[in-house]
Amino acid sequence: MKEFYTIEKNVETEIVVKKSKFIANIFYISTNKEAEEKIKEIKKKYFDARHNCFSYRVVENDNIIEKASDDGEPSGTAGGPMLNILQKNNLANILIVVTRYFGGILLGTGGLVRAYSDALLEALEKTSKVKMVSGLELEVTLSYNNFENFKYYCKNHEINIISTNYNENIVCKIDMKLEKKVEFDRDYENKRLNLMEYKELNIKYIKKSI
Repeated sequence: MKEFYTIEKNVETEIVVKKSKFIANIFYISTNKEAEEKIKEIKKKYFDARHNCFSYRVVENDNIIEKASDDGEPSGTAGGPMLNILQKNNLANILIVVTRYFGGILLGTGGLVRAYSDALLEALEKTSKVKMVSGLELEVTLSYNNFENFKYYCKNHEINIISTNYNENIVCKIDMKLEKKVEFDRDYENKRLNLMEYKELNIKYIKKSI
């Protein structure tokens, strides 16, 4: 998976449809295990609700893990439609749990699909989204004399300095989009980047402004 969209912060929203209350909790998650733990927390919090329906998509080891549950609602009326919205919008590392308190009026299958979908869309509307792209994390070593030039280079080449350690020399962890690596190597070879050394740490997804 080369890129996807995710959320920056967790939010809780609420809509009412024919006296039924739908409480949507949307979470950023990074693992399948984290998603399952959040689901347990929500079910415990809303233990008196009739339904806690959920969907999630998470990227682990460059694979997409997906799961959805109708939690007692008619099959295909809650978890599946919410998962479909996440898929169509290329959203991942997201868990949505929609809790329903029944208001006494039956909504029918079509009404349920719309209600759960609207609950998710309302939550998505209330949170900010970011684009995640394939990236690379590196560790670079340089002298103190070259640090200001290196910071300027990073600023102008969409390279993020994650951390800086001031030892005998300066050691920085940085990340960049995967496609930037060719230019980085070229500038290192021709001494435009005056580094003592660098090493690749790992491939990861990094944030990109949208």
